[in-house]
Amino acid sequence: MRVIAGSARSLNLKTVKSLGTRPTTDRIKETLFNILQNDIERCVFLDLFSGSGAIGIEALSRGAKSAYFVENNKEALKCIDENLTHTKLKDNATVLGYDVLMAIDRLEAENITFDIIFMDPPYEKEFEKKVLIRLKASNVADNNTLIIIEADKRTDFDYLDELGYEIVKEKVYKTNKHIFARKK
Repeated sequence: MRVIAGSARSLNLKTVKSLGTRPTTDRIKETLFNILQNDIERCVFLDLFSGSGAIGIEALSRGAKSAYFVENNKEALKCIDENLTHTKLKDNATVLGYDVLMAIDRLEAENITFDIIFMDPPYEKEFEKKVLIRLKASNVADNNTLIIIEADKRTDFDYLDELGYEIVKEKVYKTNKHIFARKK
């Protein structure tokens, strides 16, 4: 796995091997950031369920003003820190070693509103729904915030409208998909 573009282009990233994580492949990451290319520059980016930090690091490499990484696994936190050091992107990064919902509470208390929120929770556990419910009531996301959910391609998101979100784009790959949504 590597950084695709920007200031840290082509640098290899470490991955967390023992978590059963599924790092987003370089090809899917490249497609995702091609879609986001006009939104990344100077944005404030939130990477939930960060794993190795590859998505937030890609955002920083491509010009995000800052990126926040939320992960509660100690081995993954160490991996994020090593990757940020290796890519020299640590100065614009904040790493939070908390459960995602607790981290949202802390970020809300700091009165931070994100331009882009990316989440890649464990599949088929409905974590994304819990996070979306929490985000709906939070000031960390407003109507302009783009929320991107990476999920198994069979995951049903019919409930988004009921929760107060609209799907603005959906990109389906072989085994997974990205849902792009905003608060209504």
